[in-house]
Amino acid sequence: MEKTKKILAINFGGIGDEIFFLPTLLSLKKEFPNSHITLALEPRSKGIKDLTDVIDDLILVDVKGQNKYSEMFKLLLAARKGHFDMVISSGGNKLISILLFLMGIKERYGYYTGKLSSVLLTHAVTLNKNQYACSMYHDLIRTITSHDTELPQIKVERREVVSNSVLIHPGVSKMSVQKKCIKTVLPKTWAKVIDLLVADGKKVMLTGGPDDQDCIKEILENVRTQNFENLSGTTKNLNELAQLISSAEKFLCSDSAPLHIAVALGVKTYPIFGPTNDKTLVPQTPQVVPIKANDNCELKPCLWTRRMTTCEKLDCLKITPSKIVEMVLSE
Repeated sequence: MEKTKKILAINFGGIGDEIFFLPTLLSLKKEFPNSHITLALEPRSKGIKDLTDVIDDLILVDVKGQNKYSEMFKLLLAARKGHFDMVISSGGNKLISILLFLMGIKERYGYYTGKLSSVLLTHAVTLNKNQYACSMYHDLIRTITSHDTELPQIKVERREVVSNSVLIHPGVSKMSVQKKCIKTVLPKTWAKVIDLLVADGKKVMLTGGPDDQDCIKEILENVRTQNFENLSGTTKNLNELAQLISSAEKFLCSDSAPLHIAVALGVKTYPIFGPTNDKTLVPQTPQVVPIKANDNCELKPCLWTRRMTTCEKLDCLKITPSKIVEMVLSE
């Protein structure tokens, strides 16, 4: 019988990043069925455990907080006490290899960030950002396993699909808004989209979480029809949101975490893309149809590659309601 392998995985970021990381964890579980997987992540993303049974334990590390260095030291201590056989980190910072080396874990997998990483890591992997993010993370373990889990998979209780339905999730994370990373169209545009879809006979459902309440409020102030279902605030966690998404025939959303949940569920999805790169954020499959402006901006996609905040013009998000609805109805 195979000895249980204790694996520490480290992946900092939002819920979307943790969903991107799931295929890597799933392939590890296939390769080592008796493994015990601990995931170190930011507190804001701990809800990922509600979507999967592949993660056994979590270590919460507030790397965005004021005490980030003490938080990293606590992670280091937890790793040394955990007696792990293997550690895998998705971080691209040059200090990551030093951190993993200090953990004293025998097998250390991370991205190549220079000569030092080649010395301190047992496996320094070339970082290729020009591909779907799930594949980018999965590169970390290609020397470990022949399993290749291409898409995220989540475990939720699926609901019966509502015929002729379009579920709309218009929001993005509060952190994105605070950082001035605008990634979605205006609430007035969303309101007009609802009007047009309802006029076409679609059963429209609107949803959103606590971060989306200002956006939802403005949508409700501008929408003219009353013939849609306002479900905002009715889902208490990611699992419930995933169940709701599973009930939709089509899902219309922004570039945010719900998009990646829909991808994992295999729901026909229409994400609005502006300054970010759809080629790296969604799989190139017929199930996902990105909606983009014909703005011919030479810098697009710019967010995260050329700049850390969006520009003031935002021509890349000047997408008309009629175009959005045309895309949803044509597929």
